[in-house]
Amino acid sequence: MLDKLKGNKKNSKDTPPDLRKPDEESGDVGGKIKDLVGKMSGKKNDKKDVKASDESPRKMPRPMPKPRIKPKPVDGSKPKLKPKVTPKKRSGGAAGLASGGFGRKIPDDDQKTLIGAVVFGVILIVLIASLYYFLVYQPYQQTMQGAKDIKIGEIESYFKGPLATDPQKTTLLDQINGATTPEEVLAVDVLGPATNSWRVYQTQQIKTKKDKFGRVVVVYSTDSTQSITENQSPTSETKKDIIMKVADAQAFVKQADATVLANMEIQTPDTVAVPIMISRLQAAGGLISVGNMVDVYVKTTGDAAAPANNTTNETAPAPVESSTPKISGATVLAILRAKDSGTIDATLLNRQSLSINDMSSVSESSRTTTTDVEQLLRAAASGGFNQAETSALLQNYGIKLSDYERSSNLGELDANYLVLLEVPREDVLFLIQSSESIILTVPTQQAPNWMIKELRTIYG
Repeated sequence: MLDKLKGNKKNSKDTPPDLRKPDEESGDVGGKIKDLVGKMSGKKNDKKDVKASDESPRKMPRPMPKPRIKPKPVDGSKPKLKPKVTPKKRSGGAAGLASGGFGRKIPDDDQKTLIGAVVFGVILIVLIASLYYFLVYQPYQQTMQGAKDIKIGEIESYFKGPLATDPQKTTLLDQINGATTPEEVLAVDVLGPATNSWRVYQTQQIKTKKDKFGRVVVVYSTDSTQSITENQSPTSETKKDIIMKVADAQAFVKQADATVLANMEIQTPDTVAVPIMISRLQAAGGLISVGNMVDVYVKTTGDAAAPANNTTNETAPAPVESSTPKISGATVLAILRAKDSGTIDATLLNRQSLSINDMSSVSESSRTTTTDVEQLLRAAASGGFNQAETSALLQNYGIKLSDYERSSNLGELDANYLVLLEVPREDVLFLIQSSESIILTVPTQQAPNWMIKELRTIYG
């Protein structure tokens, strides 16, 4: 306070610190002279002692601690390391809850209740998960897998043989595997893409397998478990073939779907003309002509043949009847009627009588024809008759005769016919061995002209 009144601002906060030496703190010249005199007279420290007594004692700095010296072991052994202290692990789960979990001990009754609740909760969760798995998840997965198996089996049944590596097959499999619900799997259309692929393939086969007459052979199997396209070698009872024109084969391919096209094969015709001697009943009533297409069936009996001896009670199995023809689409190349029908001995008599009272008038006209057609043919062949006139009279004599018999409902039923049939080479042996039991039939889709007229007359 006194310093402030004197104007001494030494200790004021607003004044900058004085960096001069302590001896220069005195601002007057008299003090400096006194100090100089004191130094010369040996009284230099008097003022310092007085100044030290006036000032308060200074604080001594804290001494640095001395390093501790470890005592050496007495027994001379090596110094031992401190044992490693492992922190105590806190017990978790139910044990942690039983001990309080926060350093607070739970009573025994509460501990048992809490542990029981935890165990019951775990059991309940496991039970619910098990019920969900067995009642919901597993049946759903079984349904999903069943739908996939159905569609994959359908793909395998259609895309086989030459189409086993078709790109459409890979696309359909990706759609099935990418579906998330059984409904999506079952909604995948397999028949449509398979039909399109098979139509393209079979059309190409028709163009490459046709013969010089513009025909192909369609080979198919009547057994759905066997496939021609997979080279399974079906039996003769199930393997069928039909000779078709190229136009008819193309129309058939356009109309059929994959269920038929996947089980058939287009081949080049390899045919043989086989002559067979059959009765009129077997020769379709003798009403077939050259160029007609016929199907060949086998006439079987239901009774089995009796055994040769009576030493056994076993009977031979009855022949199996089939509703499909053994040979389809055989072509009639020639048909000959037996020469017994060529003997002609006919007399036509017309008589008229007129009677008036005792007067009567009678007029008669008769025509007698006795001809052996076979001898007439021989004479024409030898040049004895005019060949042009003979050919005009006798052309298609047997066919005309059969047609007249059909129109008159009267005919020679025990006549025999020699028919020359064009059949595939593998059917030649069967046709020769079974000539006595075969029957030729005419399909109405390839009927002769007279049959077409009759059908139109009947059905309008």
